Amino acid sequence: MLTVDFDRLGVGAGTKVIDVGCGAGRHSFEAYRRGADVVAFDQSAEDLNDVDEILQAMKEQGEVPASAKAEAVKGDALDLPYADGTFDCVIASEILEHVPEDDRAITELIRVLKPGGSLAITVPRWLPEKVCWILSDEYHANEGGHIRIYQADRLRDKVLAHGLQHTHTHHAHALHSPYWWLKCAVGTENSEHPAVTAYHKLLVWDMVSRPWLTRTAESVLNPLIGKSVALYFSKPVVPVAVS
Repeated sequence: MLTVDFDRLGVGAGTKVIDVGCGAGRHSFEAYRRGADVVAFDQSAEDLNDVDEILQAMKEQGEVPASAKAEAVKGDALDLPYADGTFDCVIASEILEHVPEDDRAITELIRVLKPGGSLAITVPRWLPEKVCWILSDEYHANEGGHIRIYQADRLRDKVLAHGLQHTHTHHAHALHSPYWWLKCAVGTENSEHPAVTAYHKLLVWDMVSRPWLTRTAESVLNPLIGKSVALYFSKPVVPVAVS
């Protein structure tokens, strides 16, 4: 389930991509599949071990172009171990809401991006996230949980303050918002609740089969209740004054 639109980013053969806070690796896998040279970056060694196994399996099974390269790297998003302007594309999907020093993290994301490169940031959208917080403290008040709710325009302005240009915004995963509202209402750990189980089966069916009905419904609902908001930026080749 991708949140980032890779066609918009222009990721392809030879593109240098870092997926910061890669988690289970969904965006790293897609970039690799498209032929990019990928760094799957995260602070969780356990997640990275799983991601690395899948990256290696993709290579062995011929699912990626022969020229593509990928590695899983453990580290801190507040101190990325790369020189300025290393990557053509930087992805940070669903991580900033977890990071206390989000301004510092944004600075690092921009620092390692090449002039002319693209940055994609996704976070939970304000309204669906607010409903979750109202329904359940358990949803966010835990170690490593969400520590803030972003308004998209404020997050956009944080990035623009570094001199980047905003190129696009879209919303995604509208069908997932009611699922999380339901989980918050019955208890986030109550995965065996019949309603939660039934809705989860619907989501799995949708992701596997991608039927016309649910794809159309989600495209209509995304502007209203999309669970995530994705913001895209470009880094000017000629630096501009920052505020």
